[in-house]
Formats: sequence, C-alpha cells, structure tokens
Amino acid sequence: MSRLFAIVLALLLPAVPATAAPTGWTVTGPGQITAKVALTSGNLTLAVQRHGRTVLQPASVGITTTTADLTKDLTFTGRSDRVVIERYEMPHGKRLQRSTRMTETKLGFRNAAGSFHLVVRAAPDGVAYRYVLPNAATVTSEASSFAVNPGSKAWLLPYNAWYEANRVRTTAGEASGDFGYPSLFQTGDDFALLTESDVDGRYAGSRLRKAGTGFQVVLADPQVESTGTTPWRTAIVGDLTTVSTSTLVDDLATPALFNDRSWIRPGKVAWSWLSEHSSPGDFARQKQYVDFAARHGWEYALVDEGWSAQWVPELIRYARARGVEILLWLRWSDLDTPQERDTVLPRIKQWGAKGVKLDFMESDSQDRYRWYDAVLRKTADLRLMVNFHGSTIPHGLARTWPHVLTMEAVRGAENFPPAANNPVQFFTRNVAGSMDYTPVSLEVGTKEATIAHETALPVVYESGWTHFADKPEAYERHPQALRYLDQLPTVWDETKLLDGDPDTHAVVARRNGDRWFVGGIATQDRTLRAQLGFLGGGQWLVETVRDPATRADVVRDRQVLRNTDTLDVPVRRNGGFAAVICRNRPGLQTCDQPIRQVPKTTLTVTPAAPVDAEKGSAFEVTGTFTNGDRQIRDVALTATAPEGWTVSGATVERRRMAPGESITGRWRVQVGAQSPIGLVDVPVVATFGDGVHVEQAVRAFVPPPVPANGAYLSDLPFMSETNGWGPVERDRSNGENSGGDGNPLSIGGVTYARGIGVHAPSEVSVYLGRGCERFTAKIGLDDETSEPGSVAFQVFGDDKLIHDSGVQKGKAAAIPIDVDVTNVRMLSLRVTDGGDGRNFDHADWAEAALKC
Repeated sequence: MSRLFAIVLALLLPAVPATAAPTGWTVTGPGQITAKVALTSGNLTLAVQRHGRTVLQPASVGITTTTADLTKDLTFTGRSDRVVIERYEMPHGKRLQRSTRMTETKLGFRNAAGSFHLVVRAAPDGVAYRYVLPNAATVTSEASSFAVNPGSKAWLLPYNAWYEANRVRTTAGEASGDFGYPSLFQTGDDFALLTESDVDGRYAGSRLRKAGTGFQVVLADPQVESTGTTPWRTAIVGDLTTVSTSTLVDDLATPALFNDRSWIRPGKVAWSWLSEHSSPGDFARQKQYVDFAARHGWEYALVDEGWSAQWVPELIRYARARGVEILLWLRWSDLDTPQERDTVLPRIKQWGAKGVKLDFMESDSQDRYRWYDAVLRKTADLRLMVNFHGSTIPHGLARTWPHVLTMEAVRGAENFPPAANNPVQFFTRNVAGSMDYTPVSLEVGTKEATIAHETALPVVYESGWTHFADKPEAYERHPQALRYLDQLPTVWDETKLLDGDPDTHAVVARRNGDRWFVGGIATQDRTLRAQLGFLGGGQWLVETVRDPATRADVVRDRQVLRNTDTLDVPVRRNGGFAAVICRNRPGLQTCDQPIRQVPKTTLTVTPAAPVDAEKGSAFEVTGTFTNGDRQIRDVALTATAPEGWTVSGATVERRRMAPGESITGRWRVQVGAQSPIGLVDVPVVATFGDGVHVEQAVRAFVPPPVPANGAYLSDLPFMSETNGWGPVERDRSNGENSGGDGNPLSIGGVTYARGIGVHAPSEVSVYLGRGCERFTAKIGLDDETSEPGSVAFQVFGDDKLIHDSGVQKGKAAAIPIDVDVTNVRMLSLRVTDGGDGRNFDHADWAEAALKC
C-alpha cells in the first residue's frame, strides 16, 4: 500500500528541472576592462566593455580545421580561471621594466566534430583571446572578428605584407577592403587598437577584412599547420594615453628564449642610403660616416645595400678603433637556406659586425615566419643583433628574441610620407613595438616637416636602433639640431603621452635615467602643450629647441620651471619642438652630458703584405700598439687564431699606458690542416677601457692546388668575386638577383654549356700558381637581356692588364680570345660597364678554360 502511494505521489509532483548550462561568461580584468563571452544557438561571440560601456560589440569567435568546423553547434564543457602576473625586463622599448596582472579564463566548447578551449585574458589595458586545440591540426580559417560601432572613427592601414601604406582616416562603417595591424578605432571616449601577438612559425600572420558590420581575421595562408595553440587576437582598450603607452603586445608574447643580454646594445646609427643611394658601395664615403658617428658619440654606422666583402672587414676595423660598431644590410634571400645562414652569418660575425639589417621579407605566410624563427635562432647563437626591414609588424617578437632592436613595417622616411601622417604613427604602429622610421630628414626628402618637427621625431617615435636619415654635412649645417640629437638616447625608463590626437598632434615625454626628453609634432598651426606634472618637486632646467620664422636650424631656449608649470610652444603647420629636462641646481647651464670620445691609438702589424701560407705551415706575426694623446687603462694586446688554426705567444697586458707609450707582441701562427683556401685574416687585437676594440689583420693566403690542364674556370674556386647585380653564376647567365636564377649561357644565338655569367661591373679571380700557359674563352653580351648593353672584357695577371676587348655592344656573335698567362699567379677577369652605366650589361665568359 505504501509503495503504491509513493508512485502516485511521484506522478502528481512537478519534475525538478536539471541545472541549465551557462550561456554567458564575464572575464573582468584588474582595471575597468571586461570581456563578455556568449553562446547563442551554438554560436560563440565576444564583446569588450570599458567602465560598463561597450567598446567592441559581440563578434564571432571560433576556428575551423581540415577535420572540424568549430564555429557552430557548440556546447559548453567547462571553465577554469587563474591570475597571470608578468614581470620582465626589455633591453629597449617604451619602458625597460615591465609588469602586468591579467585575469585568464579558459572556456571549453565542443560539437560533434571536435573540441577546443577559448582562452581569454583581461588586462588593465585590453583583452586578448586565443584558441587551444587538443592536438596539432591544420587550420583553414578562424571565425575571429571584431565588431565596432559603424560611426566610430577609424585609422586604418590598407594592407600590404610590408605595412608601408599611408594610414587612412575613415569610420568603421565606411571602411572597405583589407587592413593591416594595428587598426585604431574611437567610440566616444574609448579607443580600441586591434592587432595580434605571439605569432611565429607555429602559425601564420593575418589581417583584418571588412565583412558586414565587423572586421574579420583573415589568415595569410589557405592552410596553417598549427601546434594546436593559435596567436592572441588582441584588443588594446582604454583612453588614448592607455592605448599609446600599452605594452600588452609584449606582455602576451612568449618570454625570452635566452638570458644573457649583455651583448645587446641599442643606440644611434649613422646611415647613408637614403641621402646617397650609391654611398654604401663607396668605402671612402663609409669611413666619413664612421668618422662623423665617432665625433658625435653615435654608437653605430649601418652599411646598406651595395657594400663589398672586399673592404667591409677593413671598414669594421677602422670603425671599432674609433668606438663605432658596424651593421650590415642583407636581403632576406641571402639567408633563405640553412647553408646560407651557416655560412654568411658566421662570416659577418668573424669580421666583427655587431648586427644585420634584413630586408624585403614582405610576407605574413607561415613559411616566412618559420624563416624568421630560423634567422633569429642563428643570430642569437652568434650574438648578432637584428633589424627587420620590409617586414611584418612586431608581434611581441622583441620580448621572445631580445636581440631584435627594431622593425620597419611603416611608411618611413625612405618613402617620403606626408608629414600629416606622422602623429598617427605614435598612436598605432609604434604601440606594437620599436619602429624603424629612419627619422630626421633635414635636407633629403619632401621637406614638408619643419626642422624642429624632424628633430622631435626620435623622441615621439621609439626604436632601439634609431637610424638617422640624412648625411653628416646636412646635420652639421644644423648644429643646434645636431647638438640635441647627440644627447638623445634610444632607451627609455618610462614613456608618457602629454597631449595628442591621431589626426593632429602628439606630445610625448620619455625618461632616460634622471633626464626627460620631450618631443612634440603637429600637422597645423597650434600651441603644443606639455604639462609638467610628471616631474618631481623642485626646480627643473628645461632646454627647448624650436623653429625660427623660416626653415632653418632650430633655436634653443632655456628656462627654469616647476612641475606645476606648463611648457607651451607655438608651432606652425607641420612644425614641432623638442626639449631636454633635468633637475636644476645653482650654476647649471645645460642638461647636456659629455659625448663619449675614444682616445686615438695606432696598431701596426707585420707582415704588412699578404703572406703565402700552405696548409700545415707556420709563420710569425708581430703587433705594436701605441697610445695617443691621453692615458688609457686595462690594455690587452693579442693575436687571434682563425678557426682550425693555432696561435702561440703571450697576451701583452698593461694596467695603464701613458700618452705616446707603445707595447709589442709576437706570436707564432700555425695554419690549420683543414683550413679553407683563399685569404684568411689573422687578427691582432688591442682592447682597453670600456670595451674599445682596435684591430688590424695579417692576411695569409692559403693556396688551392694549381689547376689541371683543360680546367674550366667555372669548376675552380674563386679567390674573390664582385658582381654588379646578384652573384656571379657558374655555367649560367647572370639572370636576376638570386643565385642559380640564370639561363643557359647564350651569345649571338649560340648556347654554351660551360662558362661564367656576370653583370658589369664585375671581377672574378682564380689562382693559377704560375702553373698555366694559356687562357681561352668566348666573350660577349648574353642574349637574355631585352635591350643591348655595352661592356669591356679585361684580363689581368697579378694586377697587370694583359688583354682588353674594348667596348662591346649589342647582341653580336661571341669573340674568341686566347691570352698568354705564363708565370701568372692570380688571374682576374674583369668586366666594366662600357662607360654608359650598368643597365643590361649581362656578360658571359663562355667556355673559359686553361691550358696548364
């Protein structure tokens, strides 16, 4: 009876509903930024609020792989939360010491095809999210997008893979097309800067595409081989001050992959390419840039496209003796194989260069990002610093690889951007990381911006290496501007936005040690205002450089102010100002600090001429180091063994050396049995003081075997080679700029299987060892050029001209030559440009062979 009653009662009572799965989640950061994730009808969205106001409206979230569409029919599987605290130090950037606290929520979702976690972080300065899949997968697309109020102001970069377009001012609703990061939007008092972080060869880059009412994340590749974790889709959110000084991109990135950063040195760089395109090929002119850098305490000189391996080692030695380090330009394709990276980069390191500028990557593909990974790993191993030019934007790369000193990804001075485009760069591109704009064009370029505007740019723009755009003579014609640049650091302890608007102006203060530097730029006539409340109490000396009435060198003003004061500087259209501020004390006349000058010294070595050195042989080297005009300390003089060689003999050391004092060392050098052939430098090095490096080299020539009878020159090792465009080609025409891209050798319609293809001006040297009698070849302009060129073919034996073809023009038949090379030790084949420039000068030494 009781059992029946229980059954009836159960039927009469209402059912208790099961607990409903949640459909919305809030992730609140330590500040006033909140992420709102919602699941509606199986579809995920994410929105961002600030102070309760919606800045980014709900927009789609999800990911698709070759095996699963994880954008629909989703159900919630679980949540976990944690607090992420990041504390780290950077060698450069808007501030060196970094710390942030972020709330992280991991939300699990699945459908019939698979599962993933959506990881959301809310920070004081924004929100970021990424996907974590259970396993490695091939990603085909992301649903990731951002929805912005259509009426929001927008500052957008029309996309290209090198990020060098002008930014356009529009609205979110009016925008159309593809846009590169970072993309800036303003809704009322709130700003959102959209970008990505922690992107490397584990994924591909992306861009934003206007789609409907939102901006869709579009991957660079149709398919991406993912490890299972994607980059962070990142929204920096706040007022303009918060956004412009944010370090969120770095905060989200993978921590540094190595610890010892003692070799990473930011600094100012003298750079010749923009003001004088041909100057990187001029050894004497590069020495003048080095001398200028040395006089003004600039730490580096960059030798851009056109340098020659024939003289770069000597330039490096010349520069280092004057306290200047050399950086070298390379095309990315010079390092696109492991063999090239293992050959070219160690050679540059051996020469003594401190870093490389790598150019023309121009791709956001996964393959190119894998190239970035490989190059960064190799350069870190070699302790070579890096500047990426023609590159993607920073994605936190400099946190992961601290030897990345700067990246371009901006329409910088070399593209002659309009001055009206300058303020917005501080609020967009430079937020993501160091920006190689190459500022301070005083006489080169459009001259739209005033001298004070240009002088302010390296304060407004942050870059670990700041490459100055103009020539020494231009700066010396503006001594007050140059005086300011000489004092300017490139490393900042903190950064503050004092005033600004992306369309019209920016006033920025940056601190280095106990000095503040302020830069202000504007696009229209206005008074730029710097409220000095960021200074401590007491009196401060403020030295300001500003424009005179007409375009000329800046005028320097000096005043004593307090932190309750405001520095007001009237400027005209495209004008600006710069200031340096230090704590005042009685009698202080300037905030300037002494410019580092390296004492003059000399180092001589013997033998002075190249010495022949067979493998396994030995020879003696001496070096005499003489001090110049002031006492130096901690001197060491030694000889350095090339790889596989040995040097015996003591290092000569002195605690102090008086002016005019000399020391001499002697060493025995043993040539390695496996030494490479050709010229090998045996460096003799004197170091003293704060890392000053003075070096000269004894040159040893390790000869290859004498060529066999009938040997083709294309089979022999080249003792030296220079070429007017791309590398010298063996058994192919010159082709284009990359090795192996030539065609079969063809002169006058006849094809030749063997020979050497060059582009004037060029020179190739091979060792004969006085063991050959005749050199024969068929010479002429290659048929591959669209227009005829003009060249002269010259043969030199031990630097003596022994054959000259005279100027050859057009696409005529090959001319046979037969040259006596009896008793010639070194044979050199030279092609000149015929006196009318190098265009179309593809020249062939067909069937070049020896009788020995």
